[in-house]
Formats: sequence, structure tokens, C-alpha cells
Amino acid sequence: MGSLSIKGLRKAYGPVDVIKGVDLSIKHGEFVVFVGPSGCGKSTLLRMIAGLEEISSGELRINDVVVNDFAPVKRGISMVFQSYALYPHMTVFENIAFPLRVAKASSGEIESLVNKAAKILKLEDRLQHKPSQLSGGQRQRVAIGRAIVRAPEVFLFDEPLSNLDAALRAEMRVELTSLHRDLGATMIYVTHDQVEAMTMADRIVVLDKGGISQVGSPLDLYHRPQNMFVAGFIGNPKMNFIPVTYEGRTAGSIVVRLPGGSQFQVPADPAAEGDWQNLILGIRPEHIRLEPNDTVLDVIPHVVEKLGIHTVSYSKVDGNHDVSITTLASGSLPHQPGERFRVGFKAADCHLFDERGLAINRRHVVEGGPIQAERVQ
Repeated sequence: MGSLSIKGLRKAYGPVDVIKGVDLSIKHGEFVVFVGPSGCGKSTLLRMIAGLEEISSGELRINDVVVNDFAPVKRGISMVFQSYALYPHMTVFENIAFPLRVAKASSGEIESLVNKAAKILKLEDRLQHKPSQLSGGQRQRVAIGRAIVRAPEVFLFDEPLSNLDAALRAEMRVELTSLHRDLGATMIYVTHDQVEAMTMADRIVVLDKGGISQVGSPLDLYHRPQNMFVAGFIGNPKMNFIPVTYEGRTAGSIVVRLPGGSQFQVPADPAAEGDWQNLILGIRPEHIRLEPNDTVLDVIPHVVEKLGIHTVSYSKVDGNHDVSITTLASGSLPHQPGERFRVGFKAADCHLFDERGLAINRRHVVEGGPIQAERVQ
């Protein structure tokens, strides 16, 4: 079993707290991804789990055993680093077998375990090659194989795909997801790439400034972000944030005034309360309609990216160039920079945040489909 329990975990360098009291539970067999921008503490937290960073305070349990003072080799974990760290003078077989030789395993056991790992990772025909004869993806698989043969309770991955090109990263994402399914092991994976997090994770832990901003499934974070940081970090292109003015409430809705003067009702949690004046309306680029029945905003694009399957337009609101709008639409869209067009969006697709950046409405899905937008006259 490979369960983890983290309670009040802190890491401080002198007076500076890098990890600020993290609490987290991970079940056996989960694929959990730590994601966040550079400097948020995700790699430090992973290294604390591995035993490579001393824990300043708090408790770390693996399989219900407190391991704060255990050496890394005693924790039942294997770690795959961003750098492959392969021995260039050794064959693939010997690189994978190295931790078994250190543990003084028998020759028969080494042969069996290395061949088993090579079969899982599709490296059978590369076992007698040197690392210099391998592609980047194959080298990364060798590093993973070295972790597999130790039969760890928990696998730790520290940005293992960041050195690969885009096409190879996509291929390795599929391979790692398949590996997790085949092994049924607990995996904790660190990345700054939210696409990797969304496509691979059972649960995502979004870290910001040394603390957890939100934990949830990929779609939970996408549809129900608890704050602007998570809303802006999850999703590509990132969510649009539009300053709006609070105008009042109706049953189950908050009325806001958009740039340009029109009013709009956004479904809201009836329990949400606050002395609001200025709010932030969030809408994802993929939820913006380019042929709305009721015009909401006129925008003027300044950059148009034609990506084949999609066209991404980066625009300013006409008459209010302080407000930016990004749209994601069909690749056949004929938009050109400087050509004004109209956009709209459904109330059910909107998010509202207060001046602290905290979400104050919930995503509404009702029987028969999403709640439709309402215009306030």
C-alpha cells in the first residue's frame, strides 16, 4: 500500500517559510499532481516527501508510519528527476539494474526484474545500448525503469518531461498514464504545466506561495475554481477576468454591470454575502460566443493566432482598452487584427470573484442543461 498523510508540514530557511503548513491526504493508487508557477514550493514539498529536504515542523506519514526522520532509502519511495542522471558508461540494462546491485540482489532476481521493467517500458531491444544511443524519451523511460525495479510504495516525479520537445511530451504523458494504470501504484508528479496536470491526474494540488490554493479533480478545478489564482492557472488559454460593478441581487443571482453599461445576472450561491461594490467576472475563452443573440461586448483584436483547429484572438473592449478579452474559436474564423466583432456568453458559464479574488458564485447545472443568460433591462 502507498498512502500518504501530510499534516501541518512546514519548511523554513531561517525566518523565511517556503512551505507554510500544508495538509494533504493521498490514497493508495492515486495519481496526484502538484502544479503551480515557479517558486510556489511544489518541488520543495516533493523533496520533503522523498527525504531530500529536512522537515521544519509537521508530520509526514507513509502507510500510517511517521517517516519524518527516516532516510530516503527507508521510506519506500522512488524518485524520477528532471535530469535523467544516467551513467553514460553503462548499458540500459546496467542503469536499470544499478539500485538492485546496490541492494545486493541476486543475479537471477536482477535479470528478472530488469527484463520485467524493460517489457513494461518497451525497452527490450535497447538493453545493451548506451544512453548516448537513445532518444530523450527513451532515456526518460530508463530513468523510470530504474525506479520501477525497486518496487516502491510511492513514485515521485519531479518535472520529468520538461526537457522533451512538445510532441515527445505528449507521447510520454500517455505512456506515464498507462504505466500508472498497469502498476496500480501511488504516483505524485510535479509540473508547472497545467496541461500535464489536467490530462494525467486523478487529483490536482494547486500550490501558490508555499500553500495549497485548492485540491480537486481536473474538471472540478476547471468548473469550480475557489479563487482567481486557480481559475487563471487552470485552462489554456487562461480565463478572462472582466471588472464589473455590483448592482444588486435577485433570487439565486447577482446582478452586475458590464463595461459598456449593460446589466447581467449571474447565478450565485444564495448563501454568498458581502459588502460588494466592485467584482470580477470570469469567463473562459472557449465559452465566449462569437454570434450572440444578445450582444454583450464589442471587441477589437490586436493579435490573432491561427492554429489550424482553433483561432485565438487577443482583444480589447471597444471604448475601454483597459479590459482585455481572449476568445477561442473555430480555426476557420476570418478575424483579422483591428477588425471589430461582437462577443457574448451565457450566465451559466460565468464565475464571480470578490475584491480578494475569492469565488462568490457556484457553477449551475440543472436538469435539462445549463441555466441560460438573462438580460436585465
